[in-house]
Amino acid sequence: MCLFWVTERMFFVYAIKSKVRNYIYVGLTSDFDRRLLKHNSGQNRTTRAYAPFVVLLTEPYMTRLEARKREKYLKSGIGKEYLKLLT
Repeated sequence: MCLFWVTERMFFVYAIKSKVRNYIYVGLTSDFDRRLLKHNSGQNRTTRAYAPFVVLLTEPYMTRLEARKREKYLKSGIGKEYLKLLT
């Protein structure tokens, strides 16, 4: 469930953790609820083998550029270390 009130088209950077394996996925979307459902139902090829997931992090951004910068950071080495601290 999305916890942010959306007034315009917003973008969300999110991190999800597999319940069955040691795997964290970081992504960017404009419809977080739909995207999470796709991950958990096995409709995403990249994450299918790791489903189901729990949400570690969801951050809203007004522009895709801002969201993409944060997504890239979370996928970096230091970003991955930060996400591990959240588990």
